Amino acid sequence: MSYQPRLKTKYTEEIIPKLIEQFQYKSSMEVPKLVKISMNQGVGLATQDKKLVENAVQEMSMIAGQKAIPTIASKSVSNFKLREGMPIGAKVTLRKEKMWDFLDRFISVALPRVRDFRGISDKSFDGRGNYSIGIKEQIIFPEINIDKINKITGMDINFVTTAKTDAEALALLKLLGMPFKNQRN
Repeated sequence: MSYQPRLKTKYTEEIIPKLIEQFQYKSSMEVPKLVKISMNQGVGLATQDKKLVENAVQEMSMIAGQKAIPTIASKSVSNFKLREGMPIGAKVTLRKEKMWDFLDRFISVALPRVRDFRGISDKSFDGRGNYSIGIKEQIIFPEINIDKINKITGMDINFVTTAKTDAEALALLKLLGMPFKNQRN
């Protein structure tokens, strides 16, 4: 038998029936699913030191378990001493098994390591069922060795779903185990 990530198995066996019941879908094909997770990191000081981009690419590759690529400036900005074509960050997009593995590690290992963690905000949906979160420190991931980093940086993580509304995406991510804050309105 081939390897299947734990969260993917949970999605197919438990979450799909719950979402069908909750949103009254007529077919299991209507149920929203997680399509990809994209992570990106901008390195503002990359104009002075090109080594920072290489470090960002290396760290993001370790975190994602897949090779990250440097992002390139699309136009020149003289105020920032930025030239068109300069590397200014790193990005990686995860799909299929690597996406499920990363999500599992993110929920169960990385998020609990955030200082003063009380849950993530449920206000970061874009209106089309996609969720974005900003991480302030890359050291919450266990793959990063604190002794070997020279600068603490953050990153943005985007969860892209097939949900048509934010409510469907919120229900999907909650059932997958994302620790959203309990809002008291």
